[in-house]
Amino acid sequence: MPFRVHLGEADLLRCRFALSPLWETQEAVRTLNSPARQGYHLPWLRKIRTAAAGLDLATVWLLMPRRGHNPDYLCPPPLGPAASFEEEIAAVRATDPELARDDMARSLACTPGAADTPAGQRMLHEPARAVRELTDLMETAWHTLVEPEWPRLRSLLEADIAYHSRRLAEVGLGGLLSELHPRLSWDGTTLTLANNGEHVREPTGRGLMLMPSAFCWPEVISGFDAPWQPTVVYPARGIGALWTERDEGRTPEALARLLGRARADVLCALDDPASTTALAHRLRLAPSSVSAHLSALRGAGLLTSRRYGHQVLYERTPLGIALSGGTGEVALDGVDL
Repeated sequence: MPFRVHLGEADLLRCRFALSPLWETQEAVRTLNSPARQGYHLPWLRKIRTAAAGLDLATVWLLMPRRGHNPDYLCPPPLGPAASFEEEIAAVRATDPELARDDMARSLACTPGAADTPAGQRMLHEPARAVRELTDLMETAWHTLVEPEWPRLRSLLEADIAYHSRRLAEVGLGGLLSELHPRLSWDGTTLTLANNGEHVREPTGRGLMLMPSAFCWPEVISGFDAPWQPTVVYPARGIGALWTERDEGRTPEALARLLGRARADVLCALDDPASTTALAHRLRLAPSSVSAHLSALRGAGLLTSRRYGHQVLYERTPLGIALSGGTGEVALDGVDL
């Protein structure tokens, strides 16, 4: 059941990239309640463990169904390419309560029984109060969870936009859209996201927003009903190095003993996704040797790969991130950080 966005000529002229501190805040909150995502963010989770324990996020988690509608008003597409969190949260705070109520009702309906809980009933019967309280909660989550790490996150997102802007110049919009995620495809007029629910957006002339995200990894998310601009949120490149704290080019000795020096060096060199040729140049090794190491590391579950144009880029899995960071911790089940 795909999500489809039909783009007319006017839409194609208005496609653009953006990043959103409010979006990263929402997805950081979601990550705290999504064990499948947490392996990519272990160092961050350890840092914010005590602060996060002081947040009561149950109400906002009620509006984050595993599948289905999330309230667009609570995290709309960014107002501009460099909108601040303060600008974004002010727009949320100004939401019409009736619009918010309809949005929340759709979201609550996606989780059986959610609308009948005391919190769900309060949201539906007192939407103005819900807007105030949820906005306050998102603002607190920003200051607690994301703002201290925002320079690091912003750097990652800006690097992704720079890379994909170059790819746009090289392969055009059609080629770029198909590269952003394996579930995205483009046929010349329609952008399709596979297995994301049956939903169709007709041409509006408002274009398409493309937004990288660190915390949504490895998912791709799309949607936003009118009056908001259609948006595709895709996983940012370079997530493997986001939380790594180590000297550049340094391979932990324990990892070298475990994997062998050359193979460990290959794993630790993948701070950003890279091709066999790029890694061979970086490590001054023969491409055939690097290729053999990459195959072995991928077979062991330490790397994943995806095709970008004519290249195959490799990047670390959560297990590879944990090992290359020297933490020795490879999984999180929402209990022990």
